[in-house]
Amino acid sequence: MYPSLQSHASGVFGDFERLRRELDDVFGLGTAPTSIRSAGPGAFPALNVGHTPASVEIYAFAPGIDPDQVEVTLDRGVLTLAGERPSAVPEGNEKVSVYGRERLSGRFKRAVSLPDDVDPDRVQASYRDGVLHISIGRREAAQPKRITIQ
Repeated sequence: MYPSLQSHASGVFGDFERLRRELDDVFGLGTAPTSIRSAGPGAFPALNVGHTPASVEIYAFAPGIDPDQVEVTLDRGVLTLAGERPSAVPEGNEKVSVYGRERLSGRFKRAVSLPDDVDPDRVQASYRDGVLHISIGRREAAQPKRITIQ
């Protein structure tokens, strides 16, 4: 790219990035101090990620998935969910005409970056009513402590 075009393009993109950060701050969408990050809306499965003083809580909304076919891994502060959701419409059936397909199917993989204080030895996962709940404990040293004044 020509130098004058390159500086102009980076200036425009820099302006857009600055505007996006300002809008995120106005609407409360900025990076949380816990540094938990995930993808935006529309990814599958949809995730809710939050925390308590003692744990990080992840809820993956995955109806129609066999929990035995979901792989959950935690490696170096990144939680990964991978698996496959089968199609609800039988493939190769000549008698079925599909007019719309709104339910996502196929392989999926989601990754969530977690705070540094999670304890990989304190992970629990359960699946109920189409919701995969993963709870990851935080290290004791990271827990808030009340200090008694003498």
